[in-house]
Amino acid sequence: MPGLDQDTPIPSEITLDRKRRVLVVTYGERPYELSFEYLRIMSPSAEVRGHGPGQEVLQVGKRNVDILELEPVGMYAIKPRFSDGHDTGIYSWDFLHELAVHQTEYWEDYLRRLEAAGASRDSSPASGGSA
Repeated sequence: MPGLDQDTPIPSEITLDRKRRVLVVTYGERPYELSFEYLRIMSPSAEVRGHGPGQEVLQVGKRNVDILELEPVGMYAIKPRFSDGHDTGIYSWDFLHELAVHQTEYWEDYLRRLEAAGASRDSSPASGGSA
């Protein structure tokens, strides 16, 4: 995980909006709204990303996931605890900025991968979704 350097975009404000299920991350004067679902499916954790290329695990059934707690990690990241039990992703300032700036393209790619897999954003009663 990269450390802080002079080029690391540092959020000026982070706000949980539980009613709308979004994390508002502000860089300077520019707020970005990142849905809890988006943050969950893009988790930087090894259980989502794998340990190398091709090991990614498509996250399904995460439409209604909540963030129960948001813990600071030093001066460089946050660690959300999600309602589905996932709590191993550490979101560094630069990773959050990347998610914010590329949100549209990453989300569209996720929807294409879901469709190709015949999967859904909604949980199936039998499976409860992926880790």
